[in-house]
Order: sequence, then structure tokens, then C-alpha cells
Amino acid sequence: MTDQHIASAFDRDLEDIQAHLMKMGGMVEDAIRQGARSLKNRDEELAAKVRQNDKKIDALDLQIQEDCARVLALRQPIASDLRTVLTVMKVAANLERIGDYAKNMAKRTTVLVHMQPIDGASGAIKRMAGEAQQMLTDALDAYIRRDADLAQDVRERDLEIDQMYNALFREFLTFMMEDPRNISSCMHLHFIAKNIERMGDHVTSIADQVIYLVKGEMPDEARPKGNAPNYEIPATTNSGAKA
Repeated sequence: MTDQHIASAFDRDLEDIQAHLMKMGGMVEDAIRQGARSLKNRDEELAAKVRQNDKKIDALDLQIQEDCARVLALRQPIASDLRTVLTVMKVAANLERIGDYAKNMAKRTTVLVHMQPIDGASGAIKRMAGEAQQMLTDALDAYIRRDADLAQDVRERDLEIDQMYNALFREFLTFMMEDPRNISSCMHLHFIAKNIERMGDHVTSIADQVIYLVKGEMPDEARPKGNAPNYEIPATTNSGAKA
């Protein structure tokens, strides 16, 4: 009876932790979506909301990490149960970083709304962010369903994010070379695109953790990566948001 009680208590603890993880995932998805929308619509109020909500994401991450540490100390899980707890901790950490990148997108939006827009840039970034957000949705679904095949599909789709970033980098470089007045705007837009590319990397790490959870080992093969363009961005003395 004692062993059964301990197992039941562990299951309840784990259910609570995973519920918090899914709530956190939903908040991060919203942050990506709203961050991109604030840029596209030049909406400072929405950008401020994204920045404010990042505190809630950080608080959930802290709660999840503390709850997992407590479960590890008190329940001492083994085998698949241990993998689940370790996976939750790493997924939460990746979600927290993705949320930070969404917050950075919003911070730069508050600067960009006061600059001359770059033709087509905000729409292209919104599409790139949409791809990253969909990858995250699928990675979280793969976690819930314990679906290693879906997780592998997410890993492979990171190449699309890399390719979109490379294309945007070249476009921004062209705009800056054609007119130095575009440099400040393009610098901010480039950092936003780079943040989204990094979101893709963290989503891929979540997919890796799902595969580890299901199979008991990390993926063997290296995930496909797009080659970063070998160009220098012109320097600018204008102040702006930090990366």
C-alpha cells in the first residue's frame, strides 16, 4: 500500500507539473504570435503587453523548475519517470528562452514604429515567426502524444526557418547598401529575424527532448542547418534596443 501511495502521489505531482508546462507553452505561442503582430501593425500597446507577459512566463518556468527539483528529491523517480521529469525541466528552459526572444521582438518594435518602414519586411518576419510558432505547437503536441515521428518532423523543419532567415539577411543587406538611411531600421529588423531563427533552434531542442523521452536516447543524426550568409552588417552609431 505504501508503494502504491507513493506512486499515486508521484503521478499527481507530475500531472500538475505537466499542466503548468502546457500553460507555459501556450503563453509562449501567444508571445510569438502577438510579437509578430505588433511589428506588422506597428502596435506599441501590443508590444508592451508582450513584454509584460514575459514576466508571467519566467514565473512559470521558475515554478516548474522548483516543482521538478522537489519531485526528484522526494520521489526519486527512475527509468521513464526520471526521463519525464528531466524532459520537463529542459522543455521549460527552452520555452523560457523562446519567450525572451519574443520579448526582444517586442522591444525592438517600440523602436521601429518611430522609423521609416522597410517595404515588405514586417510581413516577411511575421511569416517567419508564424513558422516558428507552428513548429512549437507541433513540438508540444509531440510531447503530449509522445510522438517521436512528429518530433523528428519538427527537427527537420528548422531548416526552413534557417533559409527564411538567410533570405531576409540578404534583403536587409541590399536595403542598407542602396540607402544608408535604412541602416538603423534594417539592423533592428535583422536582430528580430535572428531572434526568430534562434527560436527555431530552441524548438528543435524541445523536439530532441521528446525523442529522448520516447526512445530513451537523444537523436543520433545532426539536424539539418542552413548555411549562414558570409556578410558583414554595416555598423551604425544610432542607439536602440539591445539584442
